[in-house]
Amino acid sequence: MARTIAVSDDVYELLVKAKLSHESFSDVIRRSLKRGMRLSDIAGSRTVTHEDWEKVVETFKRQRKMDKERRRQMLVQR
Repeated sequence: MARTIAVSDDVYELLVKAKLSHESFSDVIRRSLKRGMRLSDIAGSRTVTHEDWEKVVETFKRQRKMDKERRRQMLVQR
């Protein structure tokens, strides 16, 4: 049974960008709810600008560097 729902324009645009060529909007919503949306789901979809994506990448790099330093400090303390 099909139902009609109203979504805001910005949500509709997100659904369009997340939709694969063979999927219906119901499929997109079902897929998203079952596994949750991840950054990798929207990479290349133009939902995130290239500039913002670079900021995300740099943040991950800094975090990895801090994690590595923290592990090193923990090993030294032993």
